Amino acid sequence: MNKTETFKRLHLSMLVFLFCVCTTTLSYAQHMVSGVVKDVTGEPIIGANVVEKGTTNGSITDIDGKFSFTISKPAVTLAVSYIGYQPQDYSYKGQENVIITLKEDLQNLDEVVVVGYGVAKKRDLTGSVASVKGEKLQETASLSAVQAMQGRAAGVTIIQTSAKPGEEANIRVRGNRSLKATNDPLYVVDGIPIVVGLNEMSPSDIESIEVLKDASATAIYGSRGANGVILVTTKKGKEGKVQIDYNGYVGVQQAARTIDMFDGAEWVDLVREANRATSKTTPYPLVPTLDWDRKIGYFNADPNVIGKIE
Repeated sequence: MNKTETFKRLHLSMLVFLFCVCTTTLSYAQHMVSGVVKDVTGEPIIGANVVEKGTTNGSITDIDGKFSFTISKPAVTLAVSYIGYQPQDYSYKGQENVIITLKEDLQNLDEVVVVGYGVAKKRDLTGSVASVKGEKLQETASLSAVQAMQGRAAGVTIIQTSAKPGEEANIRVRGNRSLKATNDPLYVVDGIPIVVGLNEMSPSDIESIEVLKDASATAIYGSRGANGVILVTTKKGKEGKVQIDYNGYVGVQQAARTIDMFDGAEWVDLVREANRATSKTTPYPLVPTLDWDRKIGYFNADPNVIGKIE
């Protein structure tokens, strides 16, 4: 056997070996898995995430709940997840018809949430709630809880309609709904509805304030909650050492601009001078007399005025 034939046989053997290796590698890397993801009722789940555990290989189910993608080896573990359902690991070992059933995640829906006088499951709480903690109310020096809450609860409008010192502010949760009836929300302090507002309450006495803004407040409190409900939880005693807190605030309120008013004597002189300037018959004399004062209608209209002039 010459060298040429030996080289040809060696070359052919190497080609066969390389072909086998490539075929094995290609077969190893192109394992496919396909199936469908359903819920407990048999309905397909659209958009479920199916991933080969430990890798980035995966797919999302289509409108029929079907998926198909390449896996790295014949036997793998598929991690299936979807919002509102319990995650599940599926052991795939080459099955042809892969059907994965996901169960609903009822844990979050069964949480208990305090609403109004009692409690309700989280699945039944459809209202919109705004909450303000007592620490936030004490960050600024405010005369009342209403002033401290202004700008801290989304969807709650607090308007100061009068410039009088100490005047109450208007709180609107669901806007102005009536022209004649009241538009004020219902105030509930520690579970007890009250008629007055929060202007008399100190921010330091409040633990938290919750505002029920949606129609669920009507379902809890009836027609009184049509304008929204403001739930106030006050601070209570706690176990431990005695603690005494003092929070003092002193301020002065005064009008920025006042009108210069006449006193009694100046007003009388003004009326007399007006009578001199406008009278078409006999004007008021330059020297005031009581008889002429009795003839002036402004003075006779109020007996107290004549009495003070006398």
